Amino acid sequence: MAKIYVFDHPLIQHKVSLMRDKNTTTKEFRELAKEVAVLMGFEATRDLPLKEVEIETPICKAKVNMLAGEDIAIVPILRAGLGFVDGMLTLYPNAKVGHIGMYRDPETHEPVEYYCKLPNDIDKRRIFVVDPMLATGGSAVDALDAIKKRGGKHITFMCLIAAPEGIKALSEAHPDVDIYIAAKDEHLNEDAYIVPGLGDAGDRLYGTK
Repeated sequence: MAKIYVFDHPLIQHKVSLMRDKNTTTKEFRELAKEVAVLMGFEATRDLPLKEVEIETPICKAKVNMLAGEDIAIVPILRAGLGFVDGMLTLYPNAKVGHIGMYRDPETHEPVEYYCKLPNDIDKRRIFVVDPMLATGGSAVDALDAIKKRGGKHITFMCLIAAPEGIKALSEAHPDVDIYIAAKDEHLNEDAYIVPGLGDAGDRLYGTK
C-alpha cells in the first residue's frame, strides 16, 4: 500500500503559506517552488540505497557511504510540474528528466495527454513524478499509467498541495506509488480547484492567465 507523507516541517509550511498569498509575485512564487522542491526532495529520497567505498582523506584511508547509483529520473507533469525540476536537480544534478504533457478539459475536468518523452532506460530508474497540485487526481493517475506503460516501475509522486479527493484517487489507482505532499487542503470546489489552494500553479509560475 502506498505511503502518504504530509510534511509538517516549519520551513515548508512557511514557504507554502507565502505561495498561497495572492500578492506573491511570479518571481517569488517560482523561487519558492524551487526551495520547497529541495526540502521535499531531501526527505523523499531518504531510502536511496548506499554502498560502502574506500577513499583517502587528507589524514588516512577511510570506508565511507556513497549512493549506490544515480539512476534517477525526474518527470514533471507539464506545465506546472516544471517548477519543481530545478529544485530536484539541485539535489541530483545527474538525473535524467522526462516530460509528460497533460491539460484539463474545461468542460469535463478530465485530463488529456498531449506529450510524453521519457528517458530510454526509464525501466531501470528511480522515478520522481512532480506536479504542484493534486486536485481530482486525474492527471497524476494518467501520468503514472503512461510511465508504467513505458516500463517505469519504482515511482514516487511529489506535489505541493493536495485535496482529499486527489489523494484517494491516486492511492487507489496506484497503491505501489508513495505520495509526498507539502500541504493537505480541505476539498475541491465546483470548478475542481483545491480550496483554499493557491490558484492555478502554472499561471502563477509563468505569469499567464
